[in-house]
Amino acid sequence: MLIIPAIDLKDGQCVRLKQGLMEDATVFNNSPAAQAKTWLDQGARRLHLVDLNGAFAGKPVNDGAVRSILEVVDGRIPVQLGGGIRDLDTIERYLDLGISYVIIGTAAVKTPGFLHDACNAFPGHIIVGLDAKDGKVAVDGWSKITGHDVIDLAQKFEDYGVESIIYTDIGRDGMLTGINVEATQKLAQALKIPVIASGGLTNMADITALCAVEADGVTGVIAGRAIYDGSLDLGAAQAEADRFAKEAGLGAGH
Repeated sequence: MLIIPAIDLKDGQCVRLKQGLMEDATVFNNSPAAQAKTWLDQGARRLHLVDLNGAFAGKPVNDGAVRSILEVVDGRIPVQLGGGIRDLDTIERYLDLGISYVIIGTAAVKTPGFLHDACNAFPGHIIVGLDAKDGKVAVDGWSKITGHDVIDLAQKFEDYGVESIIYTDIGRDGMLTGINVEATQKLAQALKIPVIASGGLTNMADITALCAVEADGVTGVIAGRAIYDGSLDLGAAQAEADRFAKEAGLGAGH
């Protein structure tokens, strides 16, 4: 299982939000590139970038920060990016820059035709981010809860050809209250494509609980506030995940 550090970009800085609130942002690093290097040095095997301004503007905003991170990474590990991606031209531009996976969130739910086109145009490069509360999908920066059942929608997107699903329990994101392992496992069991857990990762107990459901298809977890405030050590967490996978005969995360 991959422990994937998140670098959330707001106004060119690396921040963390509580429950998606832009006004409740903590700045962790003025240099996103330096932050990326820190996670690389600690053994990260993939990075998760979010253009927060872009997500609210509906178009890319933090291009400079994204480019600076890609220069530091220099193709050594995959980088996935979401936030404000609403058209095929934007996807193509990001992939040309060196982004490995593009994450489509609200647009996937609101304009499924766009997602379908993206999967056809860029197979293997499209991840869908599904945010949910009590099993129902949320959109527009979590401000609206839809009537869509998260499993039904994920299965539909799997048929489109998405590479994986990032599943966030929005009641827990940024709150350090623990991953909703049960809901994540339930989604993974309903799909053939990988599920990446997100929202609420707190400590090594969460890592252990997620490793226990890795065989069901939970292949990674986004690490945010916990690795920034030190309640979870990235290197130790990845080592524990690797140890668990080896003992379970699953193969280490890569």
